[in-house]
Amino acid sequence: MRPLHPQMFDDLCPSTLSPVRIGDKWGGLLVRCLADGPRRYSELRIPLARITPKAMTHSLRTLERLGLVAREIEGRRVTYALTPLGRSLLEPLNAMCAWSDEHWEELVDAYDPDAEALGA
Repeated sequence: MRPLHPQMFDDLCPSTLSPVRIGDKWGGLLVRCLADGPRRYSELRIPLARITPKAMTHSLRTLERLGLVAREIEGRRVTYALTPLGRSLLEPLNAMCAWSDEHWEELVDAYDPDAEALGA
């Protein structure tokens, strides 16, 4: 399995701009990172460095509770992997990413970061 690329996601990635969320704000990005197979937390941090460790842990736990991600512990080694239910999200996620790519300029133009900061 190839390593995750540090620049896998644009700084203004659709997780912020997308009207569809998987679990929470970062869930879709985590699902995308796990698409090729199980990953350790430290591997996930590479393309998701802008997410605080607390937020990433919260997102992984949310995806676990939803049955989309499984956490496996072997001694001191912890890995995360998509469950069959989580893998079933890959096709719709690919469609959502294609839609976001197609409408990227409109999403960027419409995005209001102040509304998010105010909880709107």
